[in-house]
Amino acid sequence: MFYRTLGLSVLSIAVVVLNLNSNTVQSNVSGASIISNDNYEAGLPIIPDGVVSRAITWENKTGAPGAGGKAKGGRKGSPCISNVKPGQTVTLMDIDGCGVIRHIWITPRDRSPMGLRNLIIRMYWDGSKVPSVEVPLGDFFGTAHGRTVHMTSAYTTMTLGKGFNCFFPMPFATHAKVTVENDMSPESKPMGALFFQIDYELREQLPSNTGRFHAQFRRQNPTVKKQDFVLLDNVEGPGFFAGCVIGVRSLGPGWWGEGEMKFYMDGDTDYPTICGTGSEDYFCAAWGMGLYQTPYHGCTLHQKNEQFKQPLVSMYRWHVKDPVYFRRNFKATIQQIGWGNKGLFERSDDWCSVAYWYQPKPVKQMPPFPDRAARSADIMPAPGAKKKK
Repeated sequence: MFYRTLGLSVLSIAVVVLNLNSNTVQSNVSGASIISNDNYEAGLPIIPDGVVSRAITWENKTGAPGAGGKAKGGRKGSPCISNVKPGQTVTLMDIDGCGVIRHIWITPRDRSPMGLRNLIIRMYWDGSKVPSVEVPLGDFFGTAHGRTVHMTSAYTTMTLGKGFNCFFPMPFATHAKVTVENDMSPESKPMGALFFQIDYELREQLPSNTGRFHAQFRRQNPTVKKQDFVLLDNVEGPGFFAGCVIGVRSLGPGWWGEGEMKFYMDGDTDYPTICGTGSEDYFCAAWGMGLYQTPYHGCTLHQKNEQFKQPLVSMYRWHVKDPVYFRRNFKATIQQIGWGNKGLFERSDDWCSVAYWYQPKPVKQMPPFPDRAARSADIMPAPGAKKKK
């Protein structure tokens, strides 16, 4: 796909490439695969040795061969988890072996802002007790602030705002575990049904430099003037920054997005090696922000109404054709600078983010995860706010 030093590179705008030993796996966004050898003739569908496909659902919790659709004699007897109570964690996947998760589809019945901010998805690789992924469900699948939209990108989608999909490849050498926690308050009403499917492949082995998928959520409400918002830090290389989702709740008038994205790597201290020119520029737009979607960058939410008098914004950026490699360490930040009648000025707004990256081994620790109050504050309209007619 994109991480050459971990065996990933780009072939085309709709093709993901993962080099595994002498085989090359090409996966397009829909999940279809063309597999071939190094000396292949382009386009030949060569099938790799020792690779088999599996899927885990609530009905087939281990992905066992011939075990799908067995409940009630195969008449759709157990298609979902009927309910995940407040405080409960359910395990979606917990298997031994070597392989790659290719696709995750999930849809909760409760898709309210509070629900999507307080359903937490976690992923663990190769026996690690520390989650490599720890993100609110809605933010993980591409849109911040607990909102749902019809989103179409290369690596996450919210189809019709209801079906959440992730196509980032997630390799594991010995073990994979995926959980969802309902961290709603104890007095919350039942969440209702949770449907999911995890599509993966089993392999004999992975190259030693294959990266493990990671994703981390952060929120600062409000940010501190003259201090950059930190998306990601303390990452040990070698690795590859795969992209991010950023949400902004503007707390004042004027343009909020003059801040520059900065990538510190391999010993950078006071100044970064890579520094952009503005927030909307980093998301490949210009001269402000509005709604748009492309495979690799977009703005899925740009809301301003009676409920949120200043913009409520969500944007995504996938680093595929412009990979960000680092060898020793990595940190990503973005400035809090706006533009008004008097030019540039320091701002303080409500920012949140999900950073996605690959590194060869699971992380040793994650930063403190924001608690329910910090995750949920101000994502709903103020009491008594009128909806726009």
